[in-house]
Amino acid sequence: MIERIAIQNFKSLKTLDLKLGRLNLFIGTNASGKSNFFDALRVLQGIGYGFTIHEILDGKPKSAASEVWEPIRGGSAKATFTGAADADDISFHVWGRLAGDAGQEWEYLVCFSARDGRLRQEWLSAGRIIYDSEPAGNAAEDPAFHVRFHGGRKIWQPHLGLEKSRPVLGHLARGGNGKWSKGHAELAQRITHDLANMQRIDPSPIFLRGYSQAQTIQRMGERGENFAALIRAICADEKAKKAYVSWLKELRPAEVEDVGTLQGAVGEPLFMLKEGGQEFPAPVLSDGTLRFAAITAAFFQPDMPGILTIEEVENGIHASRLRLLVEMLRNRAKAGQTQIMATTHSPIVLAWLKKEEYATTFFCKRDETTGESHICSLPKVPHFEDTVQKQPISDLFAEGWLEDAL
Repeated sequence: MIERIAIQNFKSLKTLDLKLGRLNLFIGTNASGKSNFFDALRVLQGIGYGFTIHEILDGKPKSAASEVWEPIRGGSAKATFTGAADADDISFHVWGRLAGDAGQEWEYLVCFSARDGRLRQEWLSAGRIIYDSEPAGNAAEDPAFHVRFHGGRKIWQPHLGLEKSRPVLGHLARGGNGKWSKGHAELAQRITHDLANMQRIDPSPIFLRGYSQAQTIQRMGERGENFAALIRAICADEKAKKAYVSWLKELRPAEVEDVGTLQGAVGEPLFMLKEGGQEFPAPVLSDGTLRFAAITAAFFQPDMPGILTIEEVENGIHASRLRLLVEMLRNRAKAGQTQIMATTHSPIVLAWLKKEEYATTFFCKRDETTGESHICSLPKVPHFEDTVQKQPISDLFAEGWLEDAL
């Protein structure tokens, strides 16, 4: 779980420092910076995969070791905040807690040049510093990137020369260097796994209505690819199916009796709902029903991600069912397995939030003069706490009060 993140000079995020929770909502107009924050999360995911800086920003073709990695929107040419004092300096500072019972805290900073695709600074700490590049200098013309590794003794080891285009965290996670201790390599492996273990969900009815190419899967695709194959996997687990169907029953005006898949000519699965004794295949279901069914299914995947991002979570869902959507997000976040990041344009979604959830609901606004995105939690919006006691939060958002206040 990412507990706090500070970003400098990435896209429209000139200076950003957010404390995150299990459920995080991002609100604001189009082009206010919400998607840029989600792009920042993808940079961290690419670091978790061990990619080079250029691969993270500009994309990577499929290989024997990895799937296709789509480029960050705009690529390396648009990665740096326009007008930054140091055009080569993008930094990510992350405070996290490892998944699992131990929940060890860690802190990581990486600075890089998007233009040159090279590291500028990097360090990792988990209770105490593990490695640090700052004392090593690292001039632009140096053929390697040097770090000092602390091997558990009171003195620093000599500088290590590493690939300057690939974050050190990935080197440490791969091990194979006699300078790394086994314990530190294992820690890095867990951190990179948590960073890489993100899933973006933006289901499209075009994919949800079709047959799946796979028979059964552990996770569906970003756009809902192999949705029916995921439903087949969920239905194979009686407990998961029961919980999944219970949410769908709340969505539909008619009683949902069952959920499952139909088979095509060669056994390929197709999603279906059963109501009133009749089977309704995916092609006859509404966009809203399919999208809600897919988003809900994402929370019952056999292989759950550590971080799940959902853009415009209310898309295609009727206003009368948005309360259920908020309740589901809240319920699955409390389960503690997955950290949720979602954007919304809906005042109704905000209307169903609890007061304690305002701290991880973030308002985004873009400065028209400088192009900088300002993102802050609702309690930090000037006069918000006093004003929301007099007027519903949904009205404050719909009427533009938040934009005027920030």
